[in-house]
Amino acid sequence: MDLDMAQVRAFVRTAEELHFGRAAATLAISQQALSKRVARLESLLGTELFRRDGTGVRLTDAGRRFLSPARQTLAAADAAVAAALGKDRPLRVDVFGHLYAPMRTLAEVAGRAGELMLGHGRDLPSVTAALLDGDIDAAFGRVHPPLPPGVAHRLIRLEPVDAVLGADHPLADEPALRPEQLSDSLLWAPGPLDRLDFLHQFAERFAVRTSGTSINLGLAHFLAEVADEPNRFSLLPADVPLPDVPGVRCVPLVDPTPLYAWSLLWRAGDGHPGLAGLMAACAAQAGRSRWLEYDPARDWLPEPPASAPGGPPAPVTG
Repeated sequence: MDLDMAQVRAFVRTAEELHFGRAAATLAISQQALSKRVARLESLLGTELFRRDGTGVRLTDAGRRFLSPARQTLAAADAAVAAALGKDRPLRVDVFGHLYAPMRTLAEVAGRAGELMLGHGRDLPSVTAALLDGDIDAAFGRVHPPLPPGVAHRLIRLEPVDAVLGADHPLADEPALRPEQLSDSLLWAPGPLDRLDFLHQFAERFAVRTSGTSINLGLAHFLAEVADEPNRFSLLPADVPLPDVPGVRCVPLVDPTPLYAWSLLWRAGDGHPGLAGLMAACAAQAGRSRWLEYDPARDWLPEPPASAPGGPPAPVTG
């Protein structure tokens, strides 16, 4: 049985998006063309890969079994094409944690890191699965344990975190806040708190007693919800560009200052030559912009900055 790579690619992208229209857009083809490719693949395999009903699109058991080897097949095909052409393909980098704008950090190093192919973004579990399947070469976002075996990571940036409050919050006019001053406020989260490691650990560490959950519909929508209620607050890395939302205040946190840790992830043993260039560019920018400064007497990290697999540079103390 000979597989058509265009059909396999259509299946993988649809499995990632679970939406035929969005999957077609990422491949720059029509939804009709994508549906035909998936249908021909199902016909060749003699089994359905997706269930299509009024509630949306989902993988069948056969589709779930086929997804991981399909990703590996695409990675091998891409590598074969690059070898035949005698040149390395671009480094495929994905990001996660969209609300905190991870792309702005990569943008500062992209011009010095060789040719990059940027992905459309996933959450951490999906990123690690894609790395292990060979669907991407590297990823950028916040890492928290446990990570599966075979995924290495390196600390790239420690970013101070601000409190975000509505203008009617009792603490909105303070020049700075200690995290403990927020313990009686309601922590507003863009999803279930047990899935948002940084916010969850902040609430545990500083005894924030109540929290509420939103749906992540983008930063402007999220900030408008924070501003709607005078007792709500949330947290954002200090350099995140804010949309123009009336009534929102950003207040620095001190004594201690929470730090959001950004990391680069890759598949252990990956030999893509672009990975070394990206790491070198990140390290150089970290030195210029003092991205890795950390003082345990002044700052708070959910996890201590111990060496991660792959040998990260140690944060600068003091």
